[in-house]
Amino acid sequence: MMDYSSHLITSFESMSDIRHPKHVQQTDLSATLAIGLGLPIPKNSVGSLLFPVVERKPMREQLRFLHLNTVQLSKLLQENVPSYEKDPGFEQFKMAERLHGNWVRLHLEENNSDVLFGLGTKVLKQYLSALKTLSLSLSTQVAQYDIYSMAVGTVVVLEVLTLLLLSTPQVLHRRAELDVPVSSPVFSLLFYLMFLVLSAIHVVVCTSAKSSCYLCSLPWLAAGAVMVLVSMLLCVIVSALARMVMDGTQLRKNAVHPTSVWSEVDFLLLLGTVGHVLSLGASSFVEEEHQTWYFLVNTLCLALSQETFRSYFLGDNCEPQHHFHMAQGCEGTVHTLQYNTGYDAPEPNGENAKALGGHRRWAVLASPWLVLACCRLLRSLNQTGVQGAHRPDFGHWFTSSDHKVQLSVLAAVSLLVIFMLVQRGCSPVSKVALALGLLGVFCYRAAIGNVLFPWQSDKKGISKGIIEARFVYVFVLGILFTGTKDLLKSQVIAADFKIKTVGLWEIYSGLVLLAALLLRPHNLPVLAFSLLIQTVMTKFIWKPLRHDAAEVTVMHYWFGQAFFYFQGNSNNIATIDVSAGFVGLETYMEVPAAFLTVFGTYVGPVLWASHLAYFLNSETSSGSALSRACFCYALICSVPVATYIILVTSLRYHLFIWSVFSPKLLYEGMHLLITAALCVLFTATDQTTHTKSRVKMDTES
Repeated sequence: MMDYSSHLITSFESMSDIRHPKHVQQTDLSATLAIGLGLPIPKNSVGSLLFPVVERKPMREQLRFLHLNTVQLSKLLQENVPSYEKDPGFEQFKMAERLHGNWVRLHLEENNSDVLFGLGTKVLKQYLSALKTLSLSLSTQVAQYDIYSMAVGTVVVLEVLTLLLLSTPQVLHRRAELDVPVSSPVFSLLFYLMFLVLSAIHVVVCTSAKSSCYLCSLPWLAAGAVMVLVSMLLCVIVSALARMVMDGTQLRKNAVHPTSVWSEVDFLLLLGTVGHVLSLGASSFVEEEHQTWYFLVNTLCLALSQETFRSYFLGDNCEPQHHFHMAQGCEGTVHTLQYNTGYDAPEPNGENAKALGGHRRWAVLASPWLVLACCRLLRSLNQTGVQGAHRPDFGHWFTSSDHKVQLSVLAAVSLLVIFMLVQRGCSPVSKVALALGLLGVFCYRAAIGNVLFPWQSDKKGISKGIIEARFVYVFVLGILFTGTKDLLKSQVIAADFKIKTVGLWEIYSGLVLLAALLLRPHNLPVLAFSLLIQTVMTKFIWKPLRHDAAEVTVMHYWFGQAFFYFQGNSNNIATIDVSAGFVGLETYMEVPAAFLTVFGTYVGPVLWASHLAYFLNSETSSGSALSRACFCYALICSVPVATYIILVTSLRYHLFIWSVFSPKLLYEGMHLLITAALCVLFTATDQTTHTKSRVKMDTES
């Protein structure tokens, strides 16, 4: 007996380095918990059993647990690795199975000798070695990234961002024209040298890469186009830098009073934007990003309150706050501000304060606090994020079956407010279409059982609401068609400023009607408050204070991001409302469902960007303000994306890379695509006016 015990202790000591590791992987917990609880091991788990947990079990159970784990890992290896049979871990697994079979035969023969124990110990060693090798091979396979393709994509994004940053002074100039030299850099010697170097690097990487690579799998023509793009962007950046140095020297010689003024709001917008970008490097800030935007919007309201008080009680009669290049004297200030903002020449702040009546002055002073109160109410409507998602909110209260009457009243009031705020800029025909469309929205929600008519019982059967939803779609398309017709008429047939403004507002109204259809009933107040805040800010903040086009653009971007989270969205894929993609569809249709889902998710940013285009067009007849706004909007959306791509690349081995950082990257990428599409549409609508304005200015000069 003593000999048997000493042999047992000696065998365990020889296996201590395998059985009792000093460090364990988190991935091993899933397999260990599954076996300990008697549950199947997750199919895609790459962890191995922590053997000390089961080492006091009988030998038969130990071998059975290890066999279950190795079988699961070997099946996962077969699904992910084509040449799995040559993998060392798979060969060790097959050897362990054969030894396990021999041990079972000896065990059935009731052989309790040292031979049985020695064979069992050998099988344990083989299983543990196979588990370690298989887990390492699968972990390497899962964590294998296409570094070459990621590096090339990051370089392209950084080059585009650098070009945008270098063009900022040029775009913010009085003409707001982005003149990027392309032909001269492409035909330069630097371009051909860069193309040859990058092509050589591509050949070396693709011929020596052991794993699959996306760029290497592309045809040589497509890969060459990527190299041409990288080389061209680099040469354009070098040319832009040289041109900036030359233009800067010339401007310093010709400038008389190169003075610039920055207000508190300017510093807040800059620091808030930069601070948000820097916060993306922490997983907790990404999960709770809505708190960042809520804080920025609330702080902006307080800053605007301070600015309105100073402008209407402590204002200087000679010095407006919002411009980039200011000349001395009141007359020069007004003239310069007219070119820099794109607006009509404003009155000085002191005269504005005297011109406004008492009631309007107090309305201007109270407007930031009204916006702040609206934002606070919206925060309580939908709890989002990770830490506060479980907390009760008004949305859960309204959507419960016991409060369907209250939800019906809330939806009806919200639709009425939406109509009152939108109809003011529509043509008579569009007003009727908007009213019928909003009525159809309520009928659609009543048909599917979300809300009730006063005469309708709660026990009435529900339907899919196909007819009601398509009824609303008809009016949406009609309003969008009317607005597009007016817009094209102002651009092609007759350059009428009023027709263009009405067309933009009707397109905006069509998008509002579509949003009212796609949003859930308890989120209709989000849309109503969005329109109310836009109206208040336009009438009492942006117009009286004469903010610069860049400032107005950043404010629209901030509010658009805040309303993205006000409607219950987050950086988690699970919060996407996929039901919006099936409104009015009998069967799944990929393109319409994708469009409706994306629009329903990004209602806030899209509507605020559309309102920005209307506001700038209604305030000026020149193309400089909208062109500057499109550039600023593209820049402010590109900076987070470019920064986040670098962060995700550097944090690719982070514990939360797939649960936190990757979903956020998908959201940012889709937001950038939507922003690019909006900027293209706004630029196209402003092209004719901008061309005429440029010709006029060239003629005068």
